[in-house]
Amino acid sequence: MSKNLIIAEKPSVAADIARALGGFTRHDDYFESERFVLSSAVGHLLEIGMPEDEEVKRGKWTFAHLPALPSKFALKPIEKNEGRLRTLLRLIKRKDVGLLINACDAGREGELIFRYIVQYAKTGKPIKRLWLQSMTVAAIRDGFGALRTDDALQPLADAAVCRSESDWLVGINGTRAMTAFNSKSGGFQLTTVGRVQTPTLAILVDREARIRAFKPRDYWELIATFRAAGGDYTGRWFDEKWKKPEDDPEQRAERFWDGAKARAVADKCVGQPGVATEEARPSTQSAPLLYDLTSLQREANGRFGFSARTTLSLAQALYEKHKVLTYPRTDARALPEDYLPTVKATLEELAGTNAFGRFAREIVKQKWVRPNKRIFDNTKISDHFAIIPTLVKPKHLSEIEAKLYDFVVRRFLAVFYPPAEYLLTTRITRVVDEPFKTEGKVLVAPGWLAVYGKEAQGEERTLAPITPHEQVATEKVDVVALVTKPPARLNEATLLSAMEGAGKAIEDDELREAMREKGLGTPATRAAIIEGLITERYIYRDGRELVPTAKAFSLMTLLHGLGVPELFSPELTAEWEFKLAQMEHGKLAREAFMREIVAMTKHIVGQAKGFESDTIPGDFATLAASCPKCGSEVHEKYKKFQCVNPDCTFGLWKILAGRQIEPHEAEALIRDREIGPIEGFRSKQGRPFSAKLKLSDAFEIEFDFGQGAGGDDDTEPPDFSGQEALGACPKCGSRVFELRNSYICEKAVGPDKSCDFRSGREILQRPVERGQMQKLLAEKKTDLLQFVSTRTRRPFSAHLVVQDDGKVGFEFAARHPAKGARPGGRRGAPAMRVLGPHPKDRSPVELHDGRYGPYVKHRAVNATLPDRERASDLTLNEAVALLAAKNHPHSRPSAAKALMPPIKRTSRATAPAATGKVATKRAAGKPASQPPAKKVAVKRPAAKGSATKKTAVKKLAAVRRKAAKA
Repeated sequence: MSKNLIIAEKPSVAADIARALGGFTRHDDYFESERFVLSSAVGHLLEIGMPEDEEVKRGKWTFAHLPALPSKFALKPIEKNEGRLRTLLRLIKRKDVGLLINACDAGREGELIFRYIVQYAKTGKPIKRLWLQSMTVAAIRDGFGALRTDDALQPLADAAVCRSESDWLVGINGTRAMTAFNSKSGGFQLTTVGRVQTPTLAILVDREARIRAFKPRDYWELIATFRAAGGDYTGRWFDEKWKKPEDDPEQRAERFWDGAKARAVADKCVGQPGVATEEARPSTQSAPLLYDLTSLQREANGRFGFSARTTLSLAQALYEKHKVLTYPRTDARALPEDYLPTVKATLEELAGTNAFGRFAREIVKQKWVRPNKRIFDNTKISDHFAIIPTLVKPKHLSEIEAKLYDFVVRRFLAVFYPPAEYLLTTRITRVVDEPFKTEGKVLVAPGWLAVYGKEAQGEERTLAPITPHEQVATEKVDVVALVTKPPARLNEATLLSAMEGAGKAIEDDELREAMREKGLGTPATRAAIIEGLITERYIYRDGRELVPTAKAFSLMTLLHGLGVPELFSPELTAEWEFKLAQMEHGKLAREAFMREIVAMTKHIVGQAKGFESDTIPGDFATLAASCPKCGSEVHEKYKKFQCVNPDCTFGLWKILAGRQIEPHEAEALIRDREIGPIEGFRSKQGRPFSAKLKLSDAFEIEFDFGQGAGGDDDTEPPDFSGQEALGACPKCGSRVFELRNSYICEKAVGPDKSCDFRSGREILQRPVERGQMQKLLAEKKTDLLQFVSTRTRRPFSAHLVVQDDGKVGFEFAARHPAKGARPGGRRGAPAMRVLGPHPKDRSPVELHDGRYGPYVKHRAVNATLPDRERASDLTLNEAVALLAAKNHPHSRPSAAKALMPPIKRTSRATAPAATGKVATKRAAGKPASQPPAKKVAVKRPAAKGSATKKTAVKKLAAVRRKAAKA
């Protein structure tokens, strides 16, 4: 009988499908039933590249072999996943497999994973597509009842392959070309670019450049206090004739740019009577649209500080592991028009919860679920609809998973509530023909805001009442001096908005929805793009802000100079994304798209090849300071500040320790031979530091960290007589003082220094206050402090401690389980259980749920359980065998067997508890879903022979087979 092979994207999804369909027997890396064979990939198993006979062995980073345009793309296995690929190829080629079912994630990347596997297998077997919106049992069964045809998914497959191939062509050729250009003058300067990565970086660099170029301007505002019969109120002066100019975004109707004029108006008005008139009008505000992935990432970043990657990971877990949310990698913010019954059923489930019950019951009672194009609209849905809760009740959510789930559920409830109602009041008070505006906004009916805890505001929030044309007294007029502020740096929330709008921050939900097909990247890829920029050290996180590095500015200078806007223009790149979306809808041919990509690739390489020197044209400065060696002019160039005299070698590199030296700083350094201390440098480990820059006698830049004031051997020690010592040096007992950026022993400076104790006043982005240093010196330990890892950019908690050698180090805080969790497990993870005493020493063997999955522990030895799905029925004997294999990885199988008392196993559904006092849990009284497995004879390995190397999966499988035989 012919069987259907189901290929999921990851093992956990395969296990969910097996549970939903039922009747499966598990083998090592696959399941099998009477009708189906079921297995999975583990993400991407193959990557594209040049065919073997076209691959350049040497010189790939030179212009000689560019552009790299393969005649056809070759598929190459990803080394770490080759074992899983071999399993799938074997299953695909089974003679009894007649149909392939693509059960990878329902999107562009899931389609690509499956298509590459089938292409590599070179099979002509027919294909059908499972398309899931949620991972509940009912949704999986419904999906198998409505499989899509291969032809219907061909446009999506074309777009997926084009995305992969275009990223390869632009990324490989662009990176090699820019690296070749930057390496012309020697060395190897890897310069990575990407089709979507680089335009995203351009958005950040453009914002940072505007911040750096910003010059604050003084301005003044007038705030008047008026006394009416009903009480006092304030008003702000404004210019009624003002119109917004296009060339000056800082202009406002209420701003004076001349302080004298502002004071003159204030003097004219104070003490004079005024006449007040007002207009009140009702206003409504509808609930925001349902979440797609990008809007969820944006708001979770603003509310909780979650990175885009963290939000995606949490949403994926809530969808895949907990089954409580629908598919998260969606760009839709509406639901299907036939989804009203499902919505009503979901509300019935939520009505029984404490957190959301009263809101869900109110929606049902008022019959607010009805056709509404803001919520139910088929034209706003492509492959997936908005993220909403499922019918599954959440269990064992971690704290941050619960936060995100709450976020989604409240938005789901809010869209069905009526709009919030406000009363807007605009009052104009005229004093000697000078107008002052007062605005009031009172929440009359909270509507959807009730879901977020808002209530109607009382009378006390309204303005002091007036009668029509009431005369009021001008009690005082304050002249408020202010300064314009630079644009705010982008964080992940605002960058995601800018990526959606192809570089333009779009605040309006409906307008953003209209622009969504012309953004940078897709909801599923934007998080990875941001993380990729951090990995390549083009940007770094400073709190919640994203800051471009000097490397990023250098790249943008290069791309502008070479004239390749295709690589840095957000608008042009957004057009490519739009074309891919058109292809998904069957409106653009794959061949036409790739022809344009190849032409763009050739242009990028051609522009880089066209410059013979290692510099580029640009808007570069001529320094006011002359060359210190020969007196000639010094010009700014792409990489250096360089003397124009061809016989002179003087030059200063523009980038030092990750910081770009600005022209005015180079001028000061040449003129004064010293500048600073200046901030913004970063060490090779990514740690920020500040230092002085000095120009040596050899005309080279040197860092000065303050030791010149007592740190160098040939200088006098600093005078600490006016300072209070912080405590005793842990190395020599002398006094410790504060010196510039350090806390330092008085014996560690000057020509006669005999100690080397020094600790920074800032460690891993954490300022170390005097009080903490005093505590460290007195008690050898600070309070628990918050630091930021240079590797992951994530905060962590630790104490600073004095180590045995007198140096300062970290002592990490003990991790405590979350409230309600049992010791040993992750927050919200399945609790640890004791499997029983180890037969060697009777100490306990424990099962834990760790970060990377279940593992068993005996004393100091841990062994990861290779099969997550069988953690619940793991026996003591199997755990002992895994620990033995971990402890003695090259021992013969018989060595592990010696630690295992004989046991008997039947089928998983009806097996009795293992022999011994501690038994694993079984469902009592439930009939077996499968007949007992046949006992299969297993050859015992010879007592002698070479050591057997097995993967952890094979070891556990071997143990189970022996147990079944016994």
